[in-house]
Parts: sequence; structure tokens; C-alpha cells
Amino acid sequence: MRAVNEVDQSRSELRLIWALCLASIVVYINLYAVQGMLPSIAEHFDVTGANATLILSVTSFSLAFSLLIYAVISDRIGRLAPIMVSLWLLVASNILLIYAKDFDALLMVRLLQGVLLAAVPAIAMAYFKDQLPASFLLKAAAIYIMANSLGGIGGRLMGGLLSQYCTWEQAMTVNFAVTLVGISIVTYLLPRRELKPEKTQTSIGVLAKIKQDVGGFIYHLTDNQMRLVYAIGGLAFMMMVNQFSFIQLHLMDDPYRFSRFAATLIFLCYLSGTLTSYFSAKWVVKFGALRLFKGALLVMLVGTLLTLIDTLPAIIIGFLLTASGFFLTHSCCNSFVAIRASTHRAKATSLYLCSYYLGAALGGPYLMLFWHQLEWQGVVIGSCGLISLLCVAIMRLTYHQSKADDLAVRS
Repeated sequence: MRAVNEVDQSRSELRLIWALCLASIVVYINLYAVQGMLPSIAEHFDVTGANATLILSVTSFSLAFSLLIYAVISDRIGRLAPIMVSLWLLVASNILLIYAKDFDALLMVRLLQGVLLAAVPAIAMAYFKDQLPASFLLKAAAIYIMANSLGGIGGRLMGGLLSQYCTWEQAMTVNFAVTLVGISIVTYLLPRRELKPEKTQTSIGVLAKIKQDVGGFIYHLTDNQMRLVYAIGGLAFMMMVNQFSFIQLHLMDDPYRFSRFAATLIFLCYLSGTLTSYFSAKWVVKFGALRLFKGALLVMLVGTLLTLIDTLPAIIIGFLLTASGFFLTHSCCNSFVAIRASTHRAKATSLYLCSYYLGAALGGPYLMLFWHQLEWQGVVIGSCGLISLLCVAIMRLTYHQSKADDLAVRS
């Protein structure tokens, strides 16, 4: 009987991992598919290319701040219900995209989708920590980050293909079908039983509950090491994701003259990050997060500088290195937050991801200043500025960790 229970438990854990990974892929396809469709969006809705980029900005901002809301909800009522409700509402919202009549209506739907897309990234890591044994947590986190990168790659490439061969309505119909099938499989895979994440008092008043929730966020924000990890993730994503946006403009210009779809193939360099994410769990155990942070920073710096050679092989190798260094950083940040958060786990994860997506949203305007002055060389200069800030944050994290270790030894 005990052996049977252990087998059932193992199956339930595997179903949870695969379900949340598939849900992540669907979420990131929905988030990033429009990035490969910006020229066709501008043409279909009769707006400028610059205005078309708002479709990404509004989604990123609503997603970032919705993460905090889901953290509170999931700590109150559990992880399963918020994920399932948001995912099926996401399916319904894709129908609205098909029939969006003007750009303002499109922006409103994307604003709503940002709220719905936030549930899985806000809750997934806390869900893993609630349901999985500690020995399996790092592996699950690594597989989950790998799924994130696959969703990002797939979404951008799918958007590029659809924009080249389909009308807007046809493209959004395909996106709806992909989402519907994916969420149906997630619904089948997700275990129906879950451990309650944290017990809370049900007799306290509304104001007391709000104070308790705000206290959870403050608890993590007053942790020096948590704050630094939040900054590291935000700065790294601020650089990496926007480098990929500007390199497309560079590749579409002289001397390369890539087509719109051909330029999106640079996102295949994300695959190096996918591979890195898979091995990151072993590396964290073997080398520790701090050493990996330093190694990843060096890899991102080398990759960024290599693109200054400005040949296609150098650019590809440079972006393979940058993606690898970034996803190693991201995996370490996720693991660090999940392990360090002994309480208010979903809040800890949501604060990290809020910083992460705000970094992505702010990185565009920041690097745009450098692009206008020196084009791609300017982007590299701006990226080196962010790498310098990352270096400072990692040095401070090392200092605080060493200080904490010394106190532990003395006690």
C-alpha cells in the first residue's frame, strides 16, 4: 500500500510539473506572438510602427502589477483556482482579439490579457514549493524556466509566420486554437488535490487581512538579499529582451537587409538559454548561486561586446552567449527566491517577477536613447551600463551573503 501511495504521489508531482510548464508555454506564446506581428498590426489597424509597440507595453505593465494581486489571492485561497480561472478567461479573451475593430479596442483587450497572463508566472514557483519535495524543487524550477524560453521562442516565431501568410483575423484564430488546445491539456494534467499553501486566520477583519498581505510584501522587501536578487533579475531582463528587439532593426538595415520574418529568426538564439536552464539546477547545487551569478555576468558581457564585430557569425555567437548568461541568471534568481522565501512564498515570487517585467518595459525607452545616437553600437554602450549595475548588485549580494554566513558560524 505504501509503495502504491508513493507511485501515485510521484505521478501527481510529474503531472503538476508538466501542466505548469505547458501553461507557461501557452502564456508566453500569447504574450510574445504579437512581437513578430508589429508591422502587420500597424498596417491592419492603420497606426504607426511606434504606436504598434504599445500593444507590448500595455500588456507588460498590467502583467507586472497583476503579479502582486495574484500573490495575495493564491496565498489566501490556494494555487489551483486562480490559475485555472485565469487560463480559461485567457482563452475567451482571444476571441475578442479576432473581432477587435480598432487599435483602441485592441489595446484594451491586451491590457486585460496582461492581467490574465500574470497568474501562472506569479503562482508557479510557490505551487512547486508547496507540492514538491525540496530535493526535486531545483529540478522542477529549471524545467519550468526552460519552458518559459520555449514559449518565448515559439510565440515570436509563430507571430512572424502568421503575419507573413495570414490576415489578422486568421492569425488570431490560429492563436485562439493553439491556446484552447494547450489549456485543455493543462486542465487535464493539473492534479485536483493541493496542499493549502499557508493557513491564515479567517476571523480577522478586512483591514487586518490587508495589513497582513502588505506586511508579506514588506517582509521580503526589507530583506537585503531579496532586494538585490530582484534588482539583478530586472536589470538582466531589461538588457537582454530589448537587445533582441533592437538587433532585429539592425539586421533589417544595411548591409544585411533581412526580411521581417528572417530577422525574427535571431530569437532561435534563445535555445542556448533553454539548454542552460535545463542544467542550471545541477550547477546551482555544485557551484552555488553567487558563483553562477558572476559567471553569467561575464558571459553576458562577452556576448554583448562580441556583436560589435558586426558580422553575422559574431552576432549569432554573441546572442547565443547573452541568452545563455541571462537564463542562467534568471534560473538562479528563481531558485534563490523560492528557497529563501520561508513564508509569503507567492508574494516573494511575484515581487521578483514584477521587477523582472518592469525591467523589460523600461529597457525599451532606455536603450532607444542610445539607438537614436549610435544605433547598434549605442545599444551595446547602454547594455554595458546595465552590466555595470549588475556587477555592483552581485558584489553587494556577495557581501551580504558572506556577512550572513559569518553570523551563522559565530552563533
